[in-house]
Amino acid sequence: MTRQLFVTTALPYANGHFHIGHIMEYIQADIWVRFQRMQGHQVHFCGADDAHGAPIMIAAEKVGKTPQAFVADIAAGRKPYLDGFHISFDNWHSTDGAENHVLAQDIYRALRAAGLIAVRSVEQFFDPAKGMFLPDRFIKGECPKCGAKDQYGDSCEVCGAVYSPTELKNPFSALSGATPVLKSSEHYFFSLSDPRCVAFLEAWTQESGKLQPEVLNKIKEWFTKDEQGQGGLGDWDISRDAPYFGIEIPDAPGKYFYVWLDAPIGYLASLKNYFDKGGPKAQYGESRSFEDFMADPSVEQVHFIGKDITYFHTLFWPAMLHFSGRKVPNNVFVHGFMTVNNGEKMSKSRGTGLDPLKYLKLGMNPEWLRYYIAAKLNAHVEDVDFNPEDFSSRVNADLVGKYINIASRAAGFLAKRFGGKLSSDLGVDGMSLLETLRAHRHTITELFEARDYGKALREIMALADRVNEYVDANKPWELAKKEGAEQVLQDVCSVCIEAFRLLTIYLKPVLPALAANVEAFLQIAPLDFTSTDQLLGAHTIGTYSHLMQRVDPKLLDALFEPPTAPKLVPGGEELAPEIKIDDFTKVDLRVAKILKAEHVEGSDKLLRLTLDVGEGSPRNVFSGIKSAYKPEDLIGKLTVMVANLAPRKMKFGISEGMVLAASHADEKTHPGIFVLEPFPGAQPGMRIR
Repeated sequence: MTRQLFVTTALPYANGHFHIGHIMEYIQADIWVRFQRMQGHQVHFCGADDAHGAPIMIAAEKVGKTPQAFVADIAAGRKPYLDGFHISFDNWHSTDGAENHVLAQDIYRALRAAGLIAVRSVEQFFDPAKGMFLPDRFIKGECPKCGAKDQYGDSCEVCGAVYSPTELKNPFSALSGATPVLKSSEHYFFSLSDPRCVAFLEAWTQESGKLQPEVLNKIKEWFTKDEQGQGGLGDWDISRDAPYFGIEIPDAPGKYFYVWLDAPIGYLASLKNYFDKGGPKAQYGESRSFEDFMADPSVEQVHFIGKDITYFHTLFWPAMLHFSGRKVPNNVFVHGFMTVNNGEKMSKSRGTGLDPLKYLKLGMNPEWLRYYIAAKLNAHVEDVDFNPEDFSSRVNADLVGKYINIASRAAGFLAKRFGGKLSSDLGVDGMSLLETLRAHRHTITELFEARDYGKALREIMALADRVNEYVDANKPWELAKKEGAEQVLQDVCSVCIEAFRLLTIYLKPVLPALAANVEAFLQIAPLDFTSTDQLLGAHTIGTYSHLMQRVDPKLLDALFEPPTAPKLVPGGEELAPEIKIDDFTKVDLRVAKILKAEHVEGSDKLLRLTLDVGEGSPRNVFSGIKSAYKPEDLIGKLTVMVANLAPRKMKFGISEGMVLAASHADEKTHPGIFVLEPFPGAQPGMRIR
């Protein structure tokens, strides 16, 4: 029976480029999708950018763009990664698409009609320096459960606890460093603690095969209450106050859906966008609407996610879908993180980061990485470790030494001696070998279905070993020199090519580009798993050209080489490039006295400073220090300014210089701006040498 599958991966947040964790997840899902298609099943594989939330709004503001333009720029950079690693999404959309606005509001209305939306006043952290309520991810502090420091306001990355920001110990604003104050605000909640939700989720999570055993064990902790009745499933705050970049809550002016509510709905929005564009009809002749497709009970909805977002996908998401009258997921497949060199966290500054785009720009074969990741993956929630030596060894030994070597050892003889024509009489030993390879199809397909890719590849490489044993036993290079052995040589080489084709079928979900090259070389139609039913027989193949190079260790060295050899100072920021004394003397630094300081109407960053630089008439300078200083605290202070900087026309007026201030390289974790102040005795106009 043909299965109909709707498959997604977690939506990347649209505030940065893909990292290797994204690529690992996409490769894992892509292999499974390609495997299903090779089985003859229909798959709709959809992704999208997670485009909403205060972090994107703030990041866009910093670079002077609208949130929509900021997200569009990020989205424009996705294609080189996806195409580069042969990741076959059918559709890529955005949670800011019109479909998601409609679907999110419809789901909310259905939940409200079901009596699962509560409204109550809550105390929320407010940043007095920025003048805004703080999103969870811009509040940091110590985890209330395990005490881990520097944790975000919604969940702990150390112990996995989920909590409200007000439960954090020693909180601070990640925007300004200020200690936040509590203010009351009316918020909207999804009543996950409602007995109906609890009963549904207890039943849904226990359904056979839906979740991995280790995921079920973790979920049990979230359901459990202590002796005092504390714990268990809690209601979920789904609203945020303006200003906020997101989807407005119906009938609630100034209120927006928290990004985590509309983000998973983006899966459905991307699929709807794909249906509305006619994608399924073009691919499968699917004439149904999105609504009819999702109403079909035979359609399977499958999500691939990282372990850090398990709570949202196994509790909130299925409950939202169920109580809004929609299909719930058939499977949520959870995976671990990607590490390097035996569990070390990746770090670009230490040269241990694996930058996927750099990998491609160096000319490294994307299918080396696809194979290596697949060889490390299984059906459990385990981290995948990238070890450069192991990477090189596996690719060179398995793909080139075992698999590619089979074709390269046989194709030349067939081309030179027999015009590329295969023999149809393969002998007893040859047929026995090929039947062994064909008999493993069931085992290999079961392993791919279960996402136990590492074991599947070990099975395939064990079969490649058998083929190479056959080659070594029959020695075609000696048969080529032996008088009267022409037919045996053709038979042996034909067995090798037939075996190579069978191995290619099994490897195709992992190595799609290589498989396409093999199909072109063999002059055959695209391979699927039914292709094992028949052998090629008296078929003529094309000219062989080398299909894969070995890994060059120099490429791995370049991959993990830091961008520069940074010289760091205690503040953590790399020193600027070396200059000569002549360069320094070009910058005229002067002592200045702040005569006046005032707020700039229309700007939340700038103060207008009136400075005495010893010139007889004061200068006007705009300085981005508003988050750190009150105007009245600056008046009468001495500072340092760049006096020979060309005047800059701003929308608030002309800025006639630059006041110097110090800050940490990472302003999010080490906030603060510190205006330079000369020692007492310095006079306005003095030059700093």
